[in-house]
Amino acid sequence: MVLDKNFLWGGATAANQVEGGVLEGGRKLSNIDVLPFGEDRRAVSLGEMEMLEWKDGYYYPAKQAIDMYHQYLEDIKLFAEMGFKVYRMSLSWSRIFPNGDEEEPNEEGLLFYEAIFEELKKHGIEPLVTIAHFDVPIHLIKEYGGWKNRRMIEFYTRYAETVMQRYKGRVKYWLTINEINILLHQPFVGGGIVFKEGDNKEEIKYQAAHHQLIASALATKIAHEIDPDNKVGCMLAGGSHYPYTCRPEDYQEAIRRDREGYFFIDVQARGKYPNYALKKLAREGLNIHMEEQDKAILAESPVDFVTFSYYCSRTVSAHAEDYEQATGNIFPSIKNENLPSTEWGWQIDPLGLRNSLNQLYDRYQKPLFIVENGLGAIDTPDETGYVSDDYRIDYLKRHIEAFKDAVEIDGVELLGYTTWGCIDLVAASTGQMSKRYGFIYVDRDDEGNGSLKRTKKKSFEWYKQVIASNGEMLE
Repeated sequence: MVLDKNFLWGGATAANQVEGGVLEGGRKLSNIDVLPFGEDRRAVSLGEMEMLEWKDGYYYPAKQAIDMYHQYLEDIKLFAEMGFKVYRMSLSWSRIFPNGDEEEPNEEGLLFYEAIFEELKKHGIEPLVTIAHFDVPIHLIKEYGGWKNRRMIEFYTRYAETVMQRYKGRVKYWLTINEINILLHQPFVGGGIVFKEGDNKEEIKYQAAHHQLIASALATKIAHEIDPDNKVGCMLAGGSHYPYTCRPEDYQEAIRRDREGYFFIDVQARGKYPNYALKKLAREGLNIHMEEQDKAILAESPVDFVTFSYYCSRTVSAHAEDYEQATGNIFPSIKNENLPSTEWGWQIDPLGLRNSLNQLYDRYQKPLFIVENGLGAIDTPDETGYVSDDYRIDYLKRHIEAFKDAVEIDGVELLGYTTWGCIDLVAASTGQMSKRYGFIYVDRDDEGNGSLKRTKKKSFEWYKQVIASNGEMLE
């Protein structure tokens, strides 16, 4: 058998994409709650259009999402039926600290997640908990400007310490900040940042990044102090960059773009700023304020393992004119004619997953965990509500084969695999429900209509078999 008998198979979601109930149980608004569906979503995500409350004339998909807040018992039962060993989920910061800067947490919010952890335990499912998954309480954005303000470190670490103390013995695996490099590409989503005219955007983004990196290191230290059995990971929006041609400058551009994301993980896994990042900051005149103790904080608490999302590889060029054939990915990328694409233009590249695993393992020599991988596709149910999603089965099968090769042939140390959106959820990039990832169909459309009824897709039984066979039965 290729994979360790304790390999962690499961699925992944994020609170803001599944829970709903955004003003229930004492919770207040968070950044993703105010991302509208439609053409303004991108401008808000980029921090170029201020929207810090619900406005008339807009539909906000996170408001109800798939209503897991009220239906988690049914959903966890379905995960258990598939045989999940692990469920990657996130906590809603504003459910536990509604404003984000309170001294005392919201007990009702803490009890909600306590109930979820008890239910997971009942079914023998290990929680893998992301502390902040595209999640900044709105009050922290209005009052402090989000992560560009150093006070966010204090608020985040109080929140992290609170949940780690409360759920000691219930949660062992923690992730500090989801897809931390997204901060550079969608500053409002990743850091609650709204730009003003005249702002030095690059400086603000890297200042916010520094604050997140310090906060992550402090949370890692706190986790180990609270419970030596705690394991803390970082999280990268992954996917290797290929040069568009064999021109040396294209290859150099691929290295540069890889480093854009690796920068964060280099700091979190190695405990210090890499030289190329320090050179970049100096060369571009980015004045990043760092306190005297920051270097020691980073050095003292590197993460225990490295996690990442993988949906596709990306192709890049040093020549702007090559980008005429671009893909639909959030990261600027050229269409690779050697690869098929999804309905959203994301290119399907299972071998790219193996390549990414090798690059990350060679770089960090720490255990890896694939915490997001999946196919966003339009599913068409039959008259009974059943979806024959053979396209999703094929996508996942080929990616599982790729990571098994990375383990068996290349010697990569891999802890587990959680598919993204194991139950249909609101897509982060577009706000759509029609961009479906799940093994479980949720009756809801892009405008918020539908019964929210859950129905097993064909892939449900397939993944159940994959888990039961520890990845040996993929047909």
